[in-house]
Amino acid sequence: MGAVKSRTITSADVDADEQLQHPHPHAHHHSMRNGHQHNGSISSGTLQKQDLRYDIGCSSQYQHVRQPSLRSRSQQPMPTTDELDRRFAKVLASMDLPPDKAKLLRNYDDEKKWDMICDQEMVQAKDPPSHYLSKLRTYLDPKASRSHRKRKMVGESTSTQVLRDLEISLRTNHIEWVKEFLDDTNQGLDALVDYLSFRLQMMRHEQRLQGVLCASEERLNLTNGGDGGEMVMGNSSSVSPGGGGGLLSHGNSAGHGLANGTLDSRQQHTMSYGFLRPTIADALDSPSLKRRSRHIAKLNMGAATDDIHVSIMCLRAIMNNKYGFNMVIQHREAINCIALSLIHKSLRTKALVLELLAAICLVKGGHEIILGSFDNFKDVCQEKRRFQTLMEYFMNFEAFNIDFMVACMQFMNIVVHSVEDMNYRVHLQYEFTALGLDKYLERIRLTESEELKVQISAYLDNVFDVAALMEDSETKTSALERVQELEDQLEREIDRNSEFLYKYAELESENLTLKTEREQLAMIRQKQEEDLTVMQRMLQHNEQELKKRDTLLHTKNMELQTLTRSLPRSASSGDGSLANGGLMAGSTSGAASLTLPPPPPPMPASPTASLAAPPPPPPPAPPAPPPPPMMPGFSPLGSPSGSLTSTAPSPPHAPPMLSSFQPPPPPVAGFMPAPDGAMTIKRKVPTKYKLPTLNWIALKPNQVRGTIFNELDDEKIFKQIDFNEFEERFKIGIGGALRNGSSGTEVDGSLQSSKRFKRPDNVSLLEHTRLRNIAISRRKLGMPIDDVIAAIHSLDLKKLSLENVELLQKMVPTDAEVKSYKEYIIERKDQQLLTEEDKFMLQLSRVERISSKLAIMNYMGNFVDSVHLISPQVQSIAGASNSLKQSRKFKAVLEIVLAFGNYLNSNKRGPAYGFKLQSLDTLIDTKSTDKRSSLLHYIVATIRAKFPELLNFESELYGTDKAASVALENVVADVQELEKGMDLVRKEAELRVKGAQTHILRDFLNNSEDKLKKIKSDLRHAQEAFKECVEYFGDSSRNADAAAFFALIVRFTRAFKQHDQENEQRLRLEKAAALAASKKESDQVLMRNKVNQKKQQQIHCLHDFANQQQKQLVQS
Repeated sequence: MGAVKSRTITSADVDADEQLQHPHPHAHHHSMRNGHQHNGSISSGTLQKQDLRYDIGCSSQYQHVRQPSLRSRSQQPMPTTDELDRRFAKVLASMDLPPDKAKLLRNYDDEKKWDMICDQEMVQAKDPPSHYLSKLRTYLDPKASRSHRKRKMVGESTSTQVLRDLEISLRTNHIEWVKEFLDDTNQGLDALVDYLSFRLQMMRHEQRLQGVLCASEERLNLTNGGDGGEMVMGNSSSVSPGGGGGLLSHGNSAGHGLANGTLDSRQQHTMSYGFLRPTIADALDSPSLKRRSRHIAKLNMGAATDDIHVSIMCLRAIMNNKYGFNMVIQHREAINCIALSLIHKSLRTKALVLELLAAICLVKGGHEIILGSFDNFKDVCQEKRRFQTLMEYFMNFEAFNIDFMVACMQFMNIVVHSVEDMNYRVHLQYEFTALGLDKYLERIRLTESEELKVQISAYLDNVFDVAALMEDSETKTSALERVQELEDQLEREIDRNSEFLYKYAELESENLTLKTEREQLAMIRQKQEEDLTVMQRMLQHNEQELKKRDTLLHTKNMELQTLTRSLPRSASSGDGSLANGGLMAGSTSGAASLTLPPPPPPMPASPTASLAAPPPPPPPAPPAPPPPPMMPGFSPLGSPSGSLTSTAPSPPHAPPMLSSFQPPPPPVAGFMPAPDGAMTIKRKVPTKYKLPTLNWIALKPNQVRGTIFNELDDEKIFKQIDFNEFEERFKIGIGGALRNGSSGTEVDGSLQSSKRFKRPDNVSLLEHTRLRNIAISRRKLGMPIDDVIAAIHSLDLKKLSLENVELLQKMVPTDAEVKSYKEYIIERKDQQLLTEEDKFMLQLSRVERISSKLAIMNYMGNFVDSVHLISPQVQSIAGASNSLKQSRKFKAVLEIVLAFGNYLNSNKRGPAYGFKLQSLDTLIDTKSTDKRSSLLHYIVATIRAKFPELLNFESELYGTDKAASVALENVVADVQELEKGMDLVRKEAELRVKGAQTHILRDFLNNSEDKLKKIKSDLRHAQEAFKECVEYFGDSSRNADAAAFFALIVRFTRAFKQHDQENEQRLRLEKAAALAASKKESDQVLMRNKVNQKKQQQIHCLHDFANQQQKQLVQS
């Protein structure tokens, strides 16, 4: 709301208004108040809605301050600080100031506080409220003018002076005086409003007479050509439309002025022209007007305009405190009278009225009150449109009054722009626009008054241009639609760009994979070439060694032959065979000892090396038989000294020793010094047992170069550590020791080692648990990823079952997983290294809107089941509600329960007109005196005895059992979920313009939308039926729960049946007990009879025996 300013009317304005210079006995009271009213004020500035206190009558500068004399100050010494604070708090309480002003006064020093206390204590109300009210009621009494006592009570003071005194008392006296004036005993507000209404009727009557007179004078002027028109019109030309004043507004008695002076002259003037005005004469000579004129003259009443103005000031003084303000707001007639005071001729009075109305309009509920008062103004003044008279004063003024213009503009600002409802604000704005306000504001917009400029700017700044708003709304709608289209287009472009990026990344990855494979093949080729070179060098070295050994062997053989020939012939002939055998054996043994060592193991996966390796040597020759013992003195060959004589005999079976002639064995191939740049081939370590495998990632030989592993030698560790205990502790299986010589095991081990060395480990970007769940779900899915993606794109529930759809919804990659896969692709890593589950997830992450599509498929698959599940629940609630509401028997049962309840409670709590159904549960808790039965037992027994037709009342309650198990809130939520799913299907159908997928979606929409509409309609009817049912049984439908409500009915029905059965069971037991008791009693009677009979028989027997004895005695 724009800035709304108001002016503050000081008390000096009232003295100057209408030149009312009346002495007042309470003048010193008026100067005392120092501007402090009972409550806050409407000060210069912006009016706010929360301001409930208005200082309408005092100056914001506190100009009227009475300074006590030095003598009075000296006579009243200042008390102590505590006493000063206590008395000052009492003064503030009596002033009833707003918190902000009270806080300002508390900050005064002690001297100022004491001055205020002295001034306040000097104020004494001279007259009680009844003094003024009795005079006002005397003026209102039509018989008062004929009563000498009442005329004497009024005195010589005019009604205007009485009102003036009342206004000063209301403004200057304590708040208690004002409350006493307004209390129920005095009813001062009613008296003041009644007097104001009376004077307004007088003023309006005078205005109507003035209007008739002016119209007649105008007709005379037009008839006579305007001669003497000015003389006849007199001062009437200065009366504004609807303005006050008139013939009856001058002097103490308007009737005297009209009858004695003005009327006679005008009648003579009129008669001179030969025209008569019977209507005016009749109106002026009417008995009511004469009686009213005599009443005014005898009671010395003032002018109506003056009384109205001062009455408005009195109302302003009452509204200066919260108590009075609330009373004025609640008094509709008071507001109507204030609004009707706008017809007053004084612009200052109009401005005062508008300020009061603006102040009321700002409080809560005041806006409606003000508009109602102007509706009343329209009816009373017979306006064609509301605010018409106000706008006439505002636009067609005779004399420019800035205060009135500002007040009027401020009032219109508040009336229009203090409404929160935009549509209502536009309606109010149009009312003033239709009266020409907008055009007029454009004319006076450049006024010189700053205050008026502020109000005009505030109004124009807050005006709603509906056409511009509509244009903006349409532009906004089209812009939003365009934005949505662009967002959809951008989303599609982003999806296509993502696809291109994925494809590009795939191609880059494949290219990188090919480059890596090519580099690996080149490295393998280089390694194989290096191995081939090493093997060739080794082969050459072995060939040279063989040649050297052959040469050495040939030399030794020649030496042996020479030595043989040099032996004596006898030895040669005698032992020739032996010598030859020994030499042959020695030769054979030497040959065997000079054979090549076994070749080194072949290089793993090196076909070239295996081809270049030398063939294995032939098996060694069988050993010769042991030679015969040598002759004494003959030293064997191969002795270290090489001499032929020796004194030590040799063992008889010692084999020939040719160790001195054997060359050193060639180095083992694994330990042969390799050429520079070649890796040493490690030997396989044989084990006795099968050991577990260490799952490490081994380095390739070409990856070891330049690392620390190139400097390590683990062979020496094998010699330092005893691995037997290690094998015993870590062996696996019970198959025993491994065969070290098995060629098949060696080959398999080498191949497995080679494969494990070369195979790269799979990489997974998923968390372990997630990876395991995906693997399980993927096995359950049992479909290739391409078929899955195709089914998702086509929304085909035939290819992809509903179970698989729900399974895929759990497998949809999360945002973090999609991001990790994107980063993996962008970094051009090998996709083949990913696990099958990661590859599956990667393919799923590339499907556009996969979550939305799966949700649509799930919705389409479950729609029929959902409808079939929800529809019976809705029907059960509707049926149960209607049957419960229409059941006559249940109604009769409740009536019986109400009767019993009132019978129990009427003495203590009084009779009840009804009860809530929750009370049915308490029927079981009310027990009888013997605690053996409850109130419900008795009610059921009563119904069975008196109203047996009501025993089966549950037969009229259809579906309550089912309805008790239905939560209406859950049903509403399910239907809302169905609506959301249908919206999702519609949106997907709009995105897919053509294609088979669109056909599937359209068919689904055509078949399902009507079902959804029907179930929505059924749910709405069920809700209405349940609401009516709950309210019908006296409960609130706001927080009612269908399940709890019908469960209450079901519990009561079951309890009723159970208690009926218990009553019947009790009756059966009682009958059985009574029958047993009666039978027992009859048996007892029979027993007593039998006993008595036996006694009688015994007695008879005794009598007979006695008689016989007597007879025998007599005979004897």
